[in-house]
Amino acid sequence: MKKNADSINFGVTPEVLEAHSSNVDVAINTRYPSKYFNKKAILTATPVLKYEGGETELKSVTVQGEKVDANNKVIGLNGGSVSYKDVVAYDGAMAKSELYVNITASKGKKSLDFDPIKIADGVLATSEKIVVMPKPILGVQREANTTGKYDPNIDAFQRVVPDEMMADIKYLINRANLRKDETGKEEVVALQDYTKKANEEERIDLKEVEVSAYASPDGTIDFNTELAAKRKETSSQFLAKKLKEAGVAVELKTKYTPEDWDGFKELMEQSNIQDKELILRVLSMYNDPEVREREIRNLSVTFTDVAEEILPQLRRAKMTTSVDLIGKTDEELKAAAKADPASLNPAELLYAATLFEDLNEQLSVYNSFMKVYPDDWRGANNAGYVLAKQMKYADAKPLFTKAEKLKNNEPIVKNNVGAVTLTEGDVAEAETLFGAAAGAGDEVNYNMGIVSVKKAEYAKAVKYFSKDKDVNTAIAKMMTGDNNGALKDLEAFDMEGCYMKEYLKAVIGARTAKESLLFDSLKAACSINADMKAVAKTDMEFAKYFDNAKFSAIVD
Repeated sequence: MKKNADSINFGVTPEVLEAHSSNVDVAINTRYPSKYFNKKAILTATPVLKYEGGETELKSVTVQGEKVDANNKVIGLNGGSVSYKDVVAYDGAMAKSELYVNITASKGKKSLDFDPIKIADGVLATSEKIVVMPKPILGVQREANTTGKYDPNIDAFQRVVPDEMMADIKYLINRANLRKDETGKEEVVALQDYTKKANEEERIDLKEVEVSAYASPDGTIDFNTELAAKRKETSSQFLAKKLKEAGVAVELKTKYTPEDWDGFKELMEQSNIQDKELILRVLSMYNDPEVREREIRNLSVTFTDVAEEILPQLRRAKMTTSVDLIGKTDEELKAAAKADPASLNPAELLYAATLFEDLNEQLSVYNSFMKVYPDDWRGANNAGYVLAKQMKYADAKPLFTKAEKLKNNEPIVKNNVGAVTLTEGDVAEAETLFGAAAGAGDEVNYNMGIVSVKKAEYAKAVKYFSKDKDVNTAIAKMMTGDNNGALKDLEAFDMEGCYMKEYLKAVIGARTAKESLLFDSLKAACSINADMKAVAKTDMEFAKYFDNAKFSAIVD
């Protein structure tokens, strides 16, 4: 059996071993020829992956002849096949390796070791070159703002912030004359002061002043139209005079609404009036104002409450001053962020940090933010973001953890904690965290692309990487066989001095037999990073060129 060992056929799939998910899968189909196996023999085969500096032994498989009293697979006179699978963890030293089978045969008390038989080369490990540099996300907007007005504690920075002030002058029923107790009330005086201030201050831009007059929806439409018009005149004349006295030169915008059904509906919805729902149903059923009024009046008891609580509030002129609040310049914000960070609101301080190109200066501003606003998750998150951008994921970890404690359900923070977890090698937990971060930004998809490559789900990785073009997206496409697409991604990747970009281009050159691409790119990669010479020497992607003089001249 030892003498004829070369007649045993070992079929290895793939022919050159490959690394995926940091593992090397080994599948061997062994075919023993007819009349080979001694009826009383036992044969134990052990695959061994050998490489410079060591070897890794895989699990053994034992077969036996027809007359052996044991429980191993029997190989008869006509020969037989054995299917075998095993997996070992990939080690970088395996990059250039050979798979052997060590065989020991025994018969009774005698045993004999066969000469080791080489059955495959290994290990193609391009997938292991994925760059585990997940993308963090900067925390700017904390949560949805439902107030309708800008809030620096919630919203992203706005240099120009719209603002407005409103005041009402109320009228008596069927009257359009002004009353001193109305024109002199606090909210009307405050509106005049607000408008004057907007006109005077450099950082407030007075946009417009509008007067809208209304009549309540009781009485005839003709009468209410005339009444609302008169109220518009008296209120606008009053405000125009007051603003002129204050030195405010602005042309008032004016309008009137004969019957304020919108205001009526809004006040009804807020009220506790009996039959409120019935009245609102009337509004939805009828569009004709006279029909609406008649149907509501038919509710005699309820209409009394409406006349006392709702209608008086609709006999009014609404005065509105609209302005733009002009914020600090970029230079003013940068200066304040350094000298007096507490003088800036959260949105201003967060924005100021982004104005610094130097990451250490950004970090300094975010550290100041944490001191001024210690309960705001964005300070710790953004400080961690800067450290992650500097590849200091371990230093970023406690900051992301702090941000998570401040706001546990924030998707941005989940992504960033996931990024650190991925760099620590816990792919499964990182995937869970990225799942919780869904919708936080394109960065989450990119990070899921890295996870997919680590799991050998290359087609899925290509989809996750669809908005990016870099070495990782190229590796994903290479692993799906799309070498042309990978090359396009590398050419589009605008990062000066990236040796891995050039190295992968060389691999594509080797795969597609484009030798000029291979040699030019490999030379460039080794010029940028001389360590790539040693890598290329053992990279099975270049196996066909190991004896090539031009290849040797580059890597030696």
